[in-house]
Amino acid sequence: MEWKKELKVLGWLGGAFLVAFFLPVGSARFDGSVMEGFHLVRWYAREHVVLCLLPAFFIAGAISVFIRQASVMKYLGTKAHPVMAYGVASVSGTILAVCSCTVLPLFGGIYKRGAGLGPAVAFLYSGPAINVLAIVLTARVLGLEMGLVRTVGAVIFSVVAGLAMHLFFRKEESARAAAQVLLPEPVDKRPLWQTAVTFAAMVAVLVFANWGAPKGDGGFFGAVYAYKWIITAVSAVVLGVGLVRWFQLKWIKFFGMALSTGAVWALFPKMPVLVFAVGLVGLGISTATSEGELGDWFASSWDFTKQVTPLLLVGVLVAGFLLGRPGHEGFIPSSLVSSLVGGNGFFANLFSSVVAAFMYFATLTEVPILQGLMGSGMGKGPALTLLLAGPALSLPSMLVLRQIVGTKKTMVYISIVVVLATFTGWVYGFLS
Repeated sequence: MEWKKELKVLGWLGGAFLVAFFLPVGSARFDGSVMEGFHLVRWYAREHVVLCLLPAFFIAGAISVFIRQASVMKYLGTKAHPVMAYGVASVSGTILAVCSCTVLPLFGGIYKRGAGLGPAVAFLYSGPAINVLAIVLTARVLGLEMGLVRTVGAVIFSVVAGLAMHLFFRKEESARAAAQVLLPEPVDKRPLWQTAVTFAAMVAVLVFANWGAPKGDGGFFGAVYAYKWIITAVSAVVLGVGLVRWFQLKWIKFFGMALSTGAVWALFPKMPVLVFAVGLVGLGISTATSEGELGDWFASSWDFTKQVTPLLLVGVLVAGFLLGRPGHEGFIPSSLVSSLVGGNGFFANLFSSVVAAFMYFATLTEVPILQGLMGSGMGKGPALTLLLAGPALSLPSMLVLRQIVGTKKTMVYISIVVVLATFTGWVYGFLS
């Protein structure tokens, strides 16, 4: 008998028994926290899986199949010009309204396709941190100064975080670059503009399907919101036609998707999420039953789905248990959080950064949460810290990121974001 192995098993069993034996079941806070975890999972499933996560899986799969590795390496690869690579990656978030979890499949797609670790991390950070809607909402609700500081800070952060990751793992990156040199030059199957139009249509579907209602009359953003589903539908049609013309999708499958989606829209005009889901199912069936690139696209998207979804749901459940939903209590009292982020001291900024890193923020929700915290006495420094660390990190995203790049790189990335956010918020609070 291998005593060391058996003692290890005994330790795990004993620990599980003690946890079960001393579970505070029956206490109001514990029971409420458990329900908060399930409430957050249900909310995430209803609001983000269909509209955000599934389209992101399809885009990530398309990156892996449709985009030439040489193209990714040219602009974001280990041998790409740093100004070009980090410039493209650091502003990419301006066109994506994605959260820290939705951006992960996209990050995995470009990283596995040959992007350098530094530019890929810059994209990973910028995706949820600097989308246009979040910046505009921040400026309108929290003031122009906070909106500008957040924008500039997030762009600089993305570059600094990417460069820091590159320096930490430069030996691995050098070896990766050497291996990429040996890869054969792939042959173009279609003009670049056709691939660009296809991806633009997919991104448009993702962005406009998740376009939130503006505060007040809204102006331009309100007009877009009023017609968001029409714009989404037009983008989906452009995508479908492009798949038929340039990717050999059969016309009968395209018409099948269009007719089924249109029929559901006619029957349930006030349930756009259901219509959207039917369209995604149609796309999945159409690609899964196709040969060549389209079949590979579905297979790659399905691989991302299997890898990411379980960890995300578990992470959201734990985050809900610990911190609750916005406006609701989790296991950690919100009053304790508010008291610890008052003022502009270093500890207040550090605590804000750590809590923000583990808490899940859906796109745009960090602004009303922050508004409430500032109303309870939160300092301007910790507020900026939360804006810089919160959207880019969450417990669910950490779990998934570990599967993509490994434990060591994940821990270094988390540490970089937490430290940078802490010191930036501290300095800003001291100067303001």
